[in-house]
Amino acid sequence: MSIATGVFLNFTFGITHLGPVSIWIWPAVGAGQLLVALVISELGTRIPLAGAGYQWGARLVGPGYGWFIGALGILYAAVGVPGIVYLAVAPLTEYVLGIDGASPRLTLFIALLVLTAAYLVNVISVQLAARINNIAVLAEIIGTVVLALLLFFLWVAGTKDSDHGIGYLTEHHHLPDHSYGYAIALASLVGVYTLAGFEAAADVAEEAVDAKRSLPRAILGSVVVSVVLGMLVLIGFTVAIPSDEVLAAGGLPAVFQYWLGEGFARAFVGVVVFAMFALMVVSAAVVARLLFAMARDNMLPGSALLRRVNPTTKTPVPALLVAYALNVAVVVFGYNSSNAFGTLVGATAVLPYLVYLLVVLAYGYKRRRLETVEGAFDLGRFAGVVFAAALVYLVAVVLTLTLPDEFRRANYYVLGGLALAAVWWLAGLRPRFARGEAGAPTLEQRQPNPKDLSARAGEG
Repeated sequence: MSIATGVFLNFTFGITHLGPVSIWIWPAVGAGQLLVALVISELGTRIPLAGAGYQWGARLVGPGYGWFIGALGILYAAVGVPGIVYLAVAPLTEYVLGIDGASPRLTLFIALLVLTAAYLVNVISVQLAARINNIAVLAEIIGTVVLALLLFFLWVAGTKDSDHGIGYLTEHHHLPDHSYGYAIALASLVGVYTLAGFEAAADVAEEAVDAKRSLPRAILGSVVVSVVLGMLVLIGFTVAIPSDEVLAAGGLPAVFQYWLGEGFARAFVGVVVFAMFALMVVSAAVVARLLFAMARDNMLPGSALLRRVNPTTKTPVPALLVAYALNVAVVVFGYNSSNAFGTLVGATAVLPYLVYLLVVLAYGYKRRRLETVEGAFDLGRFAGVVFAAALVYLVAVVLTLTLPDEFRRANYYVLGGLALAAVWWLAGLRPRFARGEAGAPTLEQRQPNPKDLSARAGEG
């Protein structure tokens, strides 16, 4: 989860459709995400396995249910990572390097270069990926929070002229032929797109130290910190907009440059680019663990290869290479499809919420049958209220991200992907299920958990 990535990708989108008041949707989305995070924090301590969403669905309900959750996760990873690297990282890198009017080929080259570096980090070791992620936390704070506060104080001091006062934070509008409800739905994407991904900690739970304590701390901490700091960032960036024309002409970098000058603006954006690169590193690790986990249960074509762990690096190298190839293919598609790719990336924001919804439904159904883990996070008597509120929130988000016209065309991507998943389930998986050759054991089968990735390294 990255404040910098989500805000840089969607800030102008929110302002365009609803006006500056769109930033106040952020805390509402944050409250809903915290409800979901509470559920996942408890579930993650009870079933701490790689490929978390898939594993949870398979063990709580059955292998078919888990398969479709895993398929949604693969669909999201296939588009989400390339979308960020092609639509945000590459153009911002060009700005940092002072490249004006870059050709589409150069943008493609930078995107592929960054993507390749992110996957190479994961091939080398998970420890290196973790160190980059830890450094990125500081980069996020410098590139967003510190920058937003600096802009805010420059605006307060009146170092340069601005068309807007503090009342600008409450100004609102909607585009012609669109209602306010429609505009709110589109503007909510700033928070909905950014504040997803907190469950990534659960995807590497098998490799975590003391998962029953570290996992809830990572999940809940990431949500709370991101919501609070993200709100500060949105306020600072919004009041710093000198005029609507400046924002429309060059986006957030143009706003920074107006107040700080070209050199400092590029330096801050450079820090943001590093934070985005770290997100690519973590995202690559997560999708590889998902592929590894599903292959471990013989759920994917080529499972025998995808479940191998390199004995030297202790990383699932075949799964990383397949994920890399998939991401490269989608980046090339983005290069060839122009605006259609941006629409597709925005629409796939619904995929993690479908996963959340299916997981919360499954866990709510089976929670009372699971044993509690001594010393681990537990919702206790508040579980019923938290589950109900989380479900209401998730249904609202799914409807918000599927009904607007801007998303309907791209929803065919989701339906098409699920159709392919259904074909493989019918043609490839059901025969394997019948022979007992595929599928994670459900909780009722009471089989022990698989060995973790580190222990499996010698079996690669």
